[in-house]
Amino acid sequence: MAMVINHNMMAMTATRNLNSAYNALSTSTNRLSSGLRITSSADDAAGLAIRELMRADITATNQGVRNANDAISLIQTADGALGVVDEKLIRMKELAEQASTGTYNSTQRGIIDSEYQAMASEITRIANATDFNGIYLLNGNLSGTHSGSGLVSTGKLKVHFGSGNDSSEDYYHIEIGNSTASALGVGLAAGNSISTQELAQKSLDKINAAIVSKDKIRANLGAMQNRLENTVTNLQIQAENLQAAESQISDVDVATEMTQFVRNQILSQSATAMLSQANSLPRMAMQLIGG
Repeated sequence: MAMVINHNMMAMTATRNLNSAYNALSTSTNRLSSGLRITSSADDAAGLAIRELMRADITATNQGVRNANDAISLIQTADGALGVVDEKLIRMKELAEQASTGTYNSTQRGIIDSEYQAMASEITRIANATDFNGIYLLNGNLSGTHSGSGLVSTGKLKVHFGSGNDSSEDYYHIEIGNSTASALGVGLAAGNSISTQELAQKSLDKINAAIVSKDKIRANLGAMQNRLENTVTNLQIQAENLQAAESQISDVDVATEMTQFVRNQILSQSATAMLSQANSLPRMAMQLIGG
C-alpha cells in the first residue's frame, strides 16, 4: 500500500473494526446488566415472538391457578354452611323421633314442633345468606344452564383456569343445588310438620330424604374440590415448565456472555490503539515532504 496523505485507509479500517467491537461490547453490556439475551427484536426476532407468547401463557396460567384456588375457597364456604345445615337436620330428626312417641300430649308436641320449624327456618336462612364475594351459593342460583352473556352470569358457576377457551381443557362448571328447607322437603314451606304423632312419624322419612339430598350436594362439592386441587397442581407444573422454556430463550448465559464481553473489550482497546497508530501515518509522509 502506497503512503498517501489524501486518504488514510488504515485509519478507516481501524475505525470500522472499532465500531464493530464497540457495538458488540455495548450489546454484551446491555445483556449482562439486564440479564436478558433478547433485549430488543433486533437481537432475535423469532425468539422475541416466541418469548412473548410464552410470557402471555405463563401469566394466564398463573392467574388460572388463582382462579382455581378461589373456586376451592368458594366450595369450602358452601361445604361449611352445609355442615351447619347437617347439624340442623340431625336435630330435626331427633325432634321428629321425640314427637313420634305416644308419651307426649298435643301441647308438648306443639312445643317440639316450634323448635322443629325454627330449625327449618334457620336452614332456609343459611341457604339464602351464604355467599362468596357476593355470589349466593345455596339458594339455587348456581344450578341450571350457565349463561355468561349478561352483566351477571346465571346458572352453573364456570371456573376458568386455562389460557384458551376449550371446554375440555380450560374450564368446567360448579353446580350447587338449592338447599333451602322447602327444597329439601322439610318445614312448613314444604308442608311438613311434627305437630301430631302421625305427622312426626312421616317426617322421619322426609328428613332422611333431606339428609341424602344434602349429602349428595356435599359429595359433589368434595369431588369438585379434589378435582380443582389436582388442577392447581397441574397448572403449577405447567407454568413452571413454561417458565423454564421461556428462560432458555430469553435469559442470558452469564458465563458465555461474560466471555464475549471480555473479548469485545480487548478488541475495542486494540482497535483504539491501532486507530491511534493509523492516525500518525500521515505525519510520517509529511516528514518525507519536509525532509
